[in-house]
Amino acid sequence: MKSYITNAIAILFLGTFSFYAQEEIQSTQQEQLQSDQQEELQLTAKDSMVVSSWLVGLGWNFVNDTGQRLNNITTVKDRWNAVAFPSRINIGRYFRSGIGLEAIATYNNYKKGNIIDGVVNPEDKSYFGFDTRFSYDLNKIFGQTGWFDPYLGVGAGYTYANDVSRATYNGVIGFRTWFSDRWGMDFSSTGKWSFGNEASNHIQLGVGVVYQFNIEKDLTKKGLEKLALIKAMEEEAKRVSDSINAALEAEAAAAALAERLAREKEEARLAALEKEAQENSEKKGLLKLQNAIDELGYVYYDFDSSYLNDKSKNTLDKVAVLMQDNSSYSFLVEAHADSRGPKKYNLWLSDKRAQRAVEYLESRGVASNRLKAIGHGEEQPVNNCVDGVYCPEEQHRLNRRSAVTIKILTIQNISEFGNKK
Repeated sequence: MKSYITNAIAILFLGTFSFYAQEEIQSTQQEQLQSDQQEELQLTAKDSMVVSSWLVGLGWNFVNDTGQRLNNITTVKDRWNAVAFPSRINIGRYFRSGIGLEAIATYNNYKKGNIIDGVVNPEDKSYFGFDTRFSYDLNKIFGQTGWFDPYLGVGAGYTYANDVSRATYNGVIGFRTWFSDRWGMDFSSTGKWSFGNEASNHIQLGVGVVYQFNIEKDLTKKGLEKLALIKAMEEEAKRVSDSINAALEAEAAAAALAERLAREKEEARLAALEKEAQENSEKKGLLKLQNAIDELGYVYYDFDSSYLNDKSKNTLDKVAVLMQDNSSYSFLVEAHADSRGPKKYNLWLSDKRAQRAVEYLESRGVASNRLKAIGHGEEQPVNNCVDGVYCPEEQHRLNRRSAVTIKILTIQNISEFGNKK
C-alpha cells in the first residue's frame, strides 16, 4: 500500500497482504498505547490519604503544676515533673469527618523539692490521670499537608495529684508527624482546669509514638483529578480505536499529501531562515547551525506517548554534539501533539515531550541553563489535521514532533522565555 503497482494481480495480492498487516499494526499500537498510558498517568500511594482509622500510642508526659499558670513555663528545674519510663498510653478512633475520640491514661511523679501549687513539694507524690477528648483535624480546613497533621481538642477527665482527686475539663492543641500511613509521632499540650479548685489547674505535655490500624484511605484532590484524566484518556483511546478501522482505505493517499505539505512547509521555513541569515554575519552563523540541526530530521513520538525511542535518541545525540560545539548559544526545544484528544491534555503531553527531549540533551552534557522546553499542544500542525478534520495516522504522526524545531537564541535573550521547565 506504500507504492503504486501497475500489475492488477500484484495489486490484489499486495492489497490483501497489506490489509492483514495493518490489522496486526493496529493491534500492536493499541497495546503500546495502553502501556504508555499506565506509565505516564498512574495512581500511586502519593495520590491517596488516610481518612479514618483506629490509633494507639505509647510515650511520655510532662506536668507543670506550680500554680503559677504560664509564668516561667520554659523553666524545667523545680517546675516540670516526669519519669524516665513510658508514662502515657492512648487509644482513639478517628473518622472521615476529621473528628477524633480518644482515651488517654498517664502516670507521673511529683518530685520532692519541685514547686507544686505554689509551695515546695516535701516528698515524692504519684500522679494519675485518665482523660477523654474530642479533637478536630485542622487539615480539613487548611487542606491535606501530608506528613504534618495539626489538631485542636476539648475534653474531660479525672486526675489524682498532690494527694487530691479532681475532675477536670481540658483544652488540647497538638500535631502529629507521619513517617508512613501507619507510623508517626504525636506532640500535644493540654491545659487542665479542675471544677471549683483553681489551685489544681495545671499543664500536661505529651510526646510519643503512634500507630494506626483498620485504616480507610481515599484519593486526595490531586488523585481525583488524575483519575478523571485517566478516564478521559481511556474514553479517547476507545474513540480513536473505533475510528482507525474506517480510516485504513484512505490512509495511503492522505499520507502522501501530508508528506508533501510537511516538506513544503519545511522548505519555506528554511528559505525564510536563509533570507534572514544573509542580513549579517551573525545571522549567517545562526542559520548554519540551524540547518545542521534541521538536517538531522524531526524527532517523532508514538501516539499518546512522550518517551523517546532509539531513533529519536540517536538524532538527539547528534544534536547534543552540535550544541556542545556551539557553546555561545542557548536553545529552545519545541514539542507538538496531533489534534486527537482534549486540547488541555495535548498541551500537557507536548510539554512532557519537550521536557523529555531537554532532559536527554542534559544527560549528554548540554548545560541546563542553555535549554528551554516549550510545548504547543495541537496549535501548530504541519498539515490540515485539526479538530473536526479526518486524517489518517500517518498525517497525525507528522504533528507529533519535537527537538528538530529548535530555535537558536543568544545567551542574552533566552531570558524572554523564562526559566527552563
